[in-house]
Amino acid sequence: MTGSEAPPSFRLAYVPGVTPDKWVRIWNERLPDVPLALAQVPAAGADRVLLDGDADAGLVRLPVDRTLLSAIPLYTETTVVLIPRDHLVTAADEVTVEDLADEIVLHPLDDVLGWDRPPGRPALERPATTADAVELVAAGIGVLLVPLSLARLHHRKDLTYRTVTDAPESSVALSWPEAAHTDRVEDFIGIVRGRTVNSTRGRQPEPGRSKDGRGEAAGSARRKAAGSGTGGGRTGGTTGGKQTGGVARRGTGGNRRTGSAGKGKGGGRGGRPRHR
Repeated sequence: MTGSEAPPSFRLAYVPGVTPDKWVRIWNERLPDVPLALAQVPAAGADRVLLDGDADAGLVRLPVDRTLLSAIPLYTETTVVLIPRDHLVTAADEVTVEDLADEIVLHPLDDVLGWDRPPGRPALERPATTADAVELVAAGIGVLLVPLSLARLHHRKDLTYRTVTDAPESSVALSWPEAAHTDRVEDFIGIVRGRTVNSTRGRQPEPGRSKDGRGEAAGSARRKAAGSGTGGGRTGGTTGGKQTGGVARRGTGGNRRTGSAGKGKGGGRGGRPRHR
């Protein structure tokens, strides 16, 4: 890891539709002395914010420039069509792209679905933003396909939405510059991946302190006492290995009691979250 010097705060950018509240709460519980500063940024400009050093990490929409940025995919959103409440499409629970063939489908300039050409009939002009497109939907000008979170973000009483089963989807990821993978970034990775507070994956233990929190001096005294009988100790000592609870652990395949390698906790990836 680079950047061993931890910054005085952690700056997290996030794009519209992403809700980082849960992760921010866990951060504040675990690292109360390191303030987390949030900044909402446009989806199209998130890469630049990270590369310019204006944020330490970001909750962004894929794709990102993987030659300069690292990214951990977190979840993929359902795509919905935003429509007036009295629209004929509301008669169905879900629709297909073909069902929208006769509709004017708005295509804002900040679209995050990556359409080359959306389905349906194009509008005379492309709205500048998704917010502008929502206003046009409310005025009966057309319909709009967006990730579910953006439909909820732009909620209006006169609009509703339906799932589009075969439309492109948008994925959200945690991203950061490859050249700035700091300890604080690793802390946030641990939080979004659900690691426990005691997990040391990706972090180096504190100097002079063992995993159980006891000082190096106490460990040294125990080792001296154990080794006082020169040449008379048991084989299979601590040389070259780590001591945990008084039992020397071996590498993979070397566990004499079980005959198999143990798996560490907190290292696996969670499944794909269910969409609401």
